[in-house]
Amino acid sequence: MLSANLSFPCYGFRMDKKAKKKIDVLQQKLQKLRQQLSGAKKQMDDAEEVRRLEKQVAEAEAELAKLKES
Repeated sequence: MLSANLSFPCYGFRMDKKAKKKIDVLQQKLQKLRQQLSGAKKQMDDAEEVRRLEKQVAEAEAELAKLKES
């Protein structure tokens, strides 16, 4: 029988499959947001978009840190 908790050495702790999936999704989201933010900073057409993307990156990073702590 498979255990619900799996060990993932890259994260340095044990977690269940749902938590690992959530972390993976958040990391992908962060990568996409950072690329969008980089492009928005290069264009600087809309300063509000840069602020919005920075806020989304900060929120996703906070959620990711919270998941990794638990």
